[in-house]
Amino acid sequence: MKTEKATFAAGCFWSIQKVFDTLPGVMKTTVGYCGGKTEYLNPSYEQVCSGKTGHAESIEIEFNPKIISYEKLLNLFWEIHDPTTLNRQGPDIGSQYRSAIYYHNLAQKNIAEESKNKAQVKFKKPIVTEITKAKEFYPAEAYHQKYYKIHEVYCNIKIKD
Repeated sequence: MKTEKATFAAGCFWSIQKVFDTLPGVMKTTVGYCGGKTEYLNPSYEQVCSGKTGHAESIEIEFNPKIISYEKLLNLFWEIHDPTTLNRQGPDIGSQYRSAIYYHNLAQKNIAEESKNKAQVKFKKPIVTEITKAKEFYPAEAYHQKYYKIHEVYCNIKIKD
């Protein structure tokens, strides 16, 4: 079985992992840090929260494209957060909570840009989601993985019907 990777940042990674884990075709999710300065290799949660690393709380999704497409993952990405707020999602404020799509190849870049244009019609304010080439992804500490299973109250995202 050939899988692909998708990497997104959409605010607190605890909540978004819960949503993507429920999808048929998603084989594995890992929360972590991406998109920051190269001098911050394997940053800690505390370093990322300081805002100095430039990394965003992110999720790396391993998926089977024969079961779920990258486009469908993007459609859900636009639904589960507000891509019009810069460096903020709900009560979480800081560049580590920014909206971002980290593409792994040129096809993903093109699909992400097209998806962003389609999503824009659903929002009154401009989408500020960055679309950049995926750099190194650093898995978060073990206690962050599947956090929603232990702390359900913090991880409730409503999916639009």
